[in-house]
Amino acid sequence: MKNTIIIILLITFQFSFAQKKDENIGTEVVNVVKPYSPTISDAFKIKETPSLDDNETSKKEEIKYQIFSFPVASTFTPSKGKAAGVDKAKQEKLYPNYATLGIGNYGTINGELFVTHKLDKYQYIGGMFRHLSSQGGIKGTLLDDKFGETSANVMYGYSRKDITFKADLGIKNEAYNWYGMPLENPNFSNVQIDTIHPKHSYTTIKLGSELAVSHSFFEKANVNFIAFSDNYGSKENRFIIKPAFNFDFGDTSVKTKFNLDYLNTTFDTSYLLQYPVAGVATNIQKSNLIFSANPSFQILKDDLSVELGAEVTYYSVMKDVFAGVKTDADSDFFIYPKVKASYKVVGDLMIAFAGAEGGLKQNSYADFAAENKFLSPTLAIRPTDNQYDIYAGLRGKLASALAYTVKASYTSSQYKALFKSNPYLSAPSENYSYGNSFDVVYDNVKTLSFYGELKADVNKNVTLGLTAEVNDYTTDEQEEAWNLPMLKAAFTTDFNIGKKWYAGTQLYFVGERKDAFTNYQLFPNPDAVQTLDSYFDINAHIGYKYNERLTFFLRGNNLASQNYNRWLNYPVQGAQVVGGANYKFDF
Repeated sequence: MKNTIIIILLITFQFSFAQKKDENIGTEVVNVVKPYSPTISDAFKIKETPSLDDNETSKKEEIKYQIFSFPVASTFTPSKGKAAGVDKAKQEKLYPNYATLGIGNYGTINGELFVTHKLDKYQYIGGMFRHLSSQGGIKGTLLDDKFGETSANVMYGYSRKDITFKADLGIKNEAYNWYGMPLENPNFSNVQIDTIHPKHSYTTIKLGSELAVSHSFFEKANVNFIAFSDNYGSKENRFIIKPAFNFDFGDTSVKTKFNLDYLNTTFDTSYLLQYPVAGVATNIQKSNLIFSANPSFQILKDDLSVELGAEVTYYSVMKDVFAGVKTDADSDFFIYPKVKASYKVVGDLMIAFAGAEGGLKQNSYADFAAENKFLSPTLAIRPTDNQYDIYAGLRGKLASALAYTVKASYTSSQYKALFKSNPYLSAPSENYSYGNSFDVVYDNVKTLSFYGELKADVNKNVTLGLTAEVNDYTTDEQEEAWNLPMLKAAFTTDFNIGKKWYAGTQLYFVGERKDAFTNYQLFPNPDAVQTLDSYFDINAHIGYKYNERLTFFLRGNNLASQNYNRWLNYPVQGAQVVGGANYKFDF
């Protein structure tokens, strides 16, 4: 016990002494010779995978399991599946026959009748009758401006297995008036005007047929005969045969189209500047034959499609008489390109296309009269040599319901037909020699053209369309490209309003055109180039479906009521409104 107390006292004394000694440690100076610069040593990895020799680790345990199943009582009984009901829309009945009658201002009458009947399961017959007439009434005209068109057609069809045959016979009568008198002429008198009988009528008889055969080297053939005449003794006969064949050579298919086009046109007189001299013939006779062959084959590779071909044409002038002067017969050969290509740049969103095409176009009195109703029966008919038409563009879809097309082209045409106003003769001898008719002149014309189109299906009830075309013409002999506009544009809409109503609008814009008028009663009398103002035309229609058979409609043309000139000195009717009904039926 005594020893223990002594040891505790000694430890306590020693600790107290040590604490006092630490209080006077003093100071020391430390000099840093080099600053601390930490570094990271290079990383390294083990390049070998260590092997495991542990037998216990690599040993696989065998697992045994067992399913214990036992029945479970249940009162649930699944019901049988049942298809959901879908309301079927009532299918609209299609009627094969219809009749239309419309009446409007300017004494307008418009009627149509179409009937068809099945003879048996392979054959049918049909017929159509059409009539459109107006009693005129254009303000400012000195002559009668009424017009009328009446046509009738009958047809026959046969279809069985791989053979399809169609034939039709039609007759058409058209009556128009040369009412476009140059109003600036001061020499008109009522007596002189009363002696003018401006009626000009055309008669067309057409017989056509088509035979098509499937799964054969012979594809189809079209045969047409057209007889065209007028009330001034003019006559034209045209005969056309167009067969098409498809020949297989290994993996390549070669399509070959042929065209035989014979035309004979006769006019009783030419457009003379003075009275015809007694005993001197003034008739015009033209007769020519065009035969062409167009072989082509198509190459398809991924998104690229190329059609390579050419057209070889033989042209023969069989008769050429102008104003009683006969020209020797002549013939010639032509070769034209027929190349087309397209490439899908971005699927159906963007397709690039290009081509180079050409051909010899057979012009005819019937085709000219279809475009311009106010021609004089004194034309020199000849074909147009379309040397080439080089074009390139893009088409596709900007969205699922919006399609577009843009195209640029450059064409060269020799003997391109242009409509030009006939001069006012110093001593008019015909109803069309008062400067109120048109002639056809020819020139070598080169055309640079840009075209654009947009089509939109907004939904199943609304569709929109927009087109625009800009042309630049270069002529060789003529001062202008007569009556060809530089700019054309159109905007169309069609939409359904519910199940009963439908409507649509058409807006057209045609730019300025040039024509030339010569008055031989005045001196001096050079050709005076005249500018026809651009015009804007608004058409619209609306209809109401009373039931599946009967529909009422209302149509309006030139609703802006612009008194523009479609041709020189030929103003058009103002706002025109026609109302009527359409009835569908069967029997």
